[in-house]
Amino acid sequence: MKLNWIALAFATVIGTVALAHQNVQNPAVQARMDNMTAMARQMEVIGTMARGETALDAEAANAALDRISGEANRIVDLFEAPETDPQSEARAGIWENFGNFSNRAMELELVAMELAGTVEDRSTLVQALRRVGASCSGCHEDYRINRD
Repeated sequence: MKLNWIALAFATVIGTVALAHQNVQNPAVQARMDNMTAMARQMEVIGTMARGETALDAEAANAALDRISGEANRIVDLFEAPETDPQSEARAGIWENFGNFSNRAMELELVAMELAGTVEDRSTLVQALRRVGASCSGCHEDYRINRD
């Protein structure tokens, strides 16, 4: 059940990305959105395999986790300045609690890094999806404006 919720959440993110990026004027905000979109696309790679929509490809899943780790490594720098834009989905709490936000970004990086290379079968894939998804979702609950 939780796997379905995580998969649905990421499918929704992918589906609304184009709408969210329309009319973004601030390049710093656009760079943050591009970073989050890149991670969401990698989560979709993993999610489609976990749901059985695409064949399990352990090499591709491990590469996706590695890419998520790399993108997560950029989060703190991308969000350091409190840049705004009417299309931004970043809550002010990011900068009010930047230490916590930074720690959570680093946690995502480390979790994805730790899991990259461990996917061998559907069971390890689902475990990786749940751990990374929980990290993403927890941060989004606190620091992302929900425009749905």
